[in-house]
Amino acid sequence: MHQNQKSFAGRIAQIFNKGTDVASMSPSRSIDSDQSETSKIEVGGEIKIEEDQPPVETFEETIKKIESADQGSEIPSNLSGGVLIDQLYIVAPGDLNTLLFSPDSNFPKTLAEVQGTTELQVGTWKFENGGETPKRSLSYLKAATKLIKAVKGYEDQTYLKADGKNFAVFASVSTPDVMYGSTFKVELLYVITPGPELPSGEQCSRLVISWRMNFVQSTMMKGMIESGARQGMRESFDQYAILLCQTVKAVVSKDLGSSKEQALATLRPEPQSDWRLALQYLANFQVFLAFLMVMSVFVHMWLASPRLIQGLEFVWLDLPDSIGEFVVCVVLVLQGEKVFGLISRFMQARARKGSDHGIKAHGAGWMLTVAIIEGSNLAIAESKAFCDPYVVFTCNGKTRTSSIKFKKSSPLWNEIFEFDAMDDPPSVLDVDVYDFDGPFDEVTSLGHVEINFLKTNISDLADIWVSLEGKLAQASQSKLHLRIFLNNTRRGDVVKHYISKMEKEVGKKINLRSPQTNSAFQKLFGLPPEEFLINDFTCHLKRKMPLQGRLFVSARIIGFHANLFGHKTKFFLLWEDIEDIQVIPPTFSSMGSPIIVITLWPGRGVDARHGAKTQDEDGRLKFRFQSFVSFNVANRTIMALWKARSLSPEQKVQLVEEDSETKGLRSDENGSFIGLGDVSMSEVHSGALSVPASFLMELFSGGELDRMFMEKSGCVNYSYTPWVSENSGVYERAVYYKFEKRISRYRVEVTSTQQKSTLEGGKGWLLQEVMNFHGVPLGDFFNLHIRYQIEDLTPKACKVQVLFGTEWLKSTKHQKRITKNILKNLQERLKLTFSLVEKEFLAK
Repeated sequence: MHQNQKSFAGRIAQIFNKGTDVASMSPSRSIDSDQSETSKIEVGGEIKIEEDQPPVETFEETIKKIESADQGSEIPSNLSGGVLIDQLYIVAPGDLNTLLFSPDSNFPKTLAEVQGTTELQVGTWKFENGGETPKRSLSYLKAATKLIKAVKGYEDQTYLKADGKNFAVFASVSTPDVMYGSTFKVELLYVITPGPELPSGEQCSRLVISWRMNFVQSTMMKGMIESGARQGMRESFDQYAILLCQTVKAVVSKDLGSSKEQALATLRPEPQSDWRLALQYLANFQVFLAFLMVMSVFVHMWLASPRLIQGLEFVWLDLPDSIGEFVVCVVLVLQGEKVFGLISRFMQARARKGSDHGIKAHGAGWMLTVAIIEGSNLAIAESKAFCDPYVVFTCNGKTRTSSIKFKKSSPLWNEIFEFDAMDDPPSVLDVDVYDFDGPFDEVTSLGHVEINFLKTNISDLADIWVSLEGKLAQASQSKLHLRIFLNNTRRGDVVKHYISKMEKEVGKKINLRSPQTNSAFQKLFGLPPEEFLINDFTCHLKRKMPLQGRLFVSARIIGFHANLFGHKTKFFLLWEDIEDIQVIPPTFSSMGSPIIVITLWPGRGVDARHGAKTQDEDGRLKFRFQSFVSFNVANRTIMALWKARSLSPEQKVQLVEEDSETKGLRSDENGSFIGLGDVSMSEVHSGALSVPASFLMELFSGGELDRMFMEKSGCVNYSYTPWVSENSGVYERAVYYKFEKRISRYRVEVTSTQQKSTLEGGKGWLLQEVMNFHGVPLGDFFNLHIRYQIEDLTPKACKVQVLFGTEWLKSTKHQKRITKNILKNLQERLKLTFSLVEKEFLAK
C-alpha cells in the first residue's frame, strides 16, 4: 500500500515536471492553429485569393488593444500555492512579455525540447465573444517515463493586465488522462513588473510566477496529489529559470550596488522664496477687496470735512451716525480679521519653510533612507478651501518631517530623509500626512499608511506609489510617491552581532541557527532574507479547539504554523504590536499545562485575527499558547525578546540589572528546524474484526468503553474534550493522557488532536490523529500521524486499515531508529486494543 502511494505521488510529480503552465480544457478540445494567411481557391487552373476572411491580429496589436482598454486595475496578488520564480532580469518588461507569450517566440519550443515535451501546439491570442481580455490555448504531450505513459496536457492562458509596464497572465492546466485528472486543475500566475533602476542605465524587469491547486471535485487523494504536483512544479520551473537565465541576463546583487545613490542623485527640492510664499497667501481677491475698502476710507477721510462732536462722542472717539455707517464698520472689521489671519498664517508658514531634508544620518547599523517625491489628489479638509500638506515619517520612535507645501493638493517635494543607524532592524515605517493650520491648532490628518518591512520586498520599495488610508484619503484616492532604501552599514556578520547584543541586553545565551534553518523559516512565513530564527517550540494554539503546531520567535516577530489534516494555519505578530504577555496557571482544559496569553494593542494584528482566542471590547486580540514541551525555556525566551524589543533603553538596562544570571539559556530544543511538509503514510495494520464499525468507534467516543480501553492499554490521567463540528460532517477533539511505567520507563505525556468524518456512502468512518509526545528524549523532534479507515463488512464485522507516518520537525541522525521503535510499539498497541474490543463485544 505504501509503495503504491509513493508511486502515485511520483506519477503526479512527473506529470507536472514541464515548462509551461496549463489551463482547463476539455480533452476533446482542438487547438486553434490558424495562421495569418488568406485562403487560396483554385478555379480553372488559376489561384484566386478569398478576401472575405478577416486578417489575424499580430501579438503587438493585441497588446496595444489591451493597453487601450486598461482601467488602471491593481496587479493581482500571488496565488496561495507559493512562488516558483521571483527574479530580476536585465530586459524591458515589454520585451520579457514578448519573449514568454508571443506566438512567434522560440522560448516555449526550446523549453519543450529541454524537458522532452513533444507535439507542442501554441494557439493565437483571440478576443472571444467580444471580451476585453485575450485568451489562447496550448497543448503538449509529455514523454513517457517508467511510472506513467505519455500524457496529454491542455492549457488556457488569459491576460489579466497589460498597461505597457505591468503584465499579468493567468494560466490553468488540466491533464484529464492521468489518474484523478478530472478532479483538479493547476493554476499559475505570471506577473511582470518594472524593476529598480540599474547603475548601467539598462531597464530591469521582475518576473514572479506563483501557483495553486484547484480541486473541482472532492477526493481522498488530495494530499498526495498536492504533494506530487508541488514536487513536479518545482522541478519544472527550476529548468524554466535556468533556460530563461541563458536567454536573458539575470540581475545579480552587484548590479544593484549603487542603485540607491543613482535613484536619489537626481532629486532636487523645489526652492521656495519668501516672495513666492507671500504671493501664494496674499495674492487673492479677499486681500485685494480689503485693501480697496481701506483705501476708499482714507480717500473719504481726506475729502470729507470735520464734523461736530455730538451724542456720546468725545475727542478721539467718533461713533457711526447712521445704520449705513454702522454696517460699513462691521464689514471693515470682518475684512480686517480675515486679512490679519492670512498675514499671521504667512508668517507662521515662513517660519516653517524648512524640513529635515538634508540631515545626514550618523552611526553604523540599519540605515533607513526615505525620499518623498510627490503627492497626488491629497484631500482638502471640510473647513478649508485648500490644503497645506506636510508628511511625517516615524520609524523605531524617531521622526522626520517634510516641508509644508502651501495650497497644493498634488505637491512636489523631492526631499530625502535619513534616519540615524539603528541597532535593531526596523519592522514598520509609519507615514502620516497632515494639513498645516497653525502651530497651536489641532492638526488635521489627510491620510496615513503603514509600510511593513517584513511583508514587503525591499527592492519593491525602491520606487513605489502608496495609497493613503483614512476617510478623507480614500474619498480623494490620495497617493504618495516614495523611494525607500534599507541596508545595514555595519561590517561583519549581522546575525552574530545582533545575537551578541541581545545576549548583553537580556543576560541570556542565545543559540545561533544554521543558514538552512533560517532559509526554511523565512520561506515558511514569507520573510525577507535579513530575518533569522532564534528558537522554535512545539505547542498548542487554543481557539475553539486546541490546534497543535509550532511557535517560532525571531528578532522582530513571533509566528505560529500548523498543518493538521491538510488544513494549514499560519500567522505572525510583531513584537511592537504586543501590549502585554501573561502566564495563566494550568487548568483542566489546558491539559495541565501553563498558558501564555499574548494581548495586542487595539487595532493591531488584524491579519492574524483567525488565530486569536478572543477580542475584548477595546478591539484587542488575545492569543493563547499551551502544552509546551519545555514551558520555562519558551516563556523566558518569549519574555526576553518581547521586553528587549518593546521596552525603552532605560527599561532594558533595568532588565539586565534585575536578571543578570550567568547561567546560560540552554534549550533542550536545539535540533535544526527542517521545515514543515506533507507526511508520507505507510500501512501498519489491515484486517477484519468481528465487531460492527459503530462499536469499534466507541474507542473514540469519550464514553465508558473509551476510558476502559485506554486504562487497559496502559494510559492514565486520560482526559478529552467533546467532539466539535468544524465543518459539515467533520468533527474534532483534543486528547491528553500519560503512559504507565510498564509501557515506558519515561514519564511520557501525550497530547493529540483527533478528527473524524464519514466515508463516502456513509458505510464507515475515517479517523485521523496527530500525536505529540512530552517528556521523552527527542519527543519534540517529531509528530506521529495515524489514520484509521473503518468500513462495515456485515452487521457484525468491519474492516480496519491503519496507516501511520512520522512528521519530522527537526533533523536528527536517529530518525530510522526512532521510526523503527515507534512502528514496533504501535503494532503491539493496536493488536492489544483490537483484541480487547473483540472480547468486550463478545462479553455483551
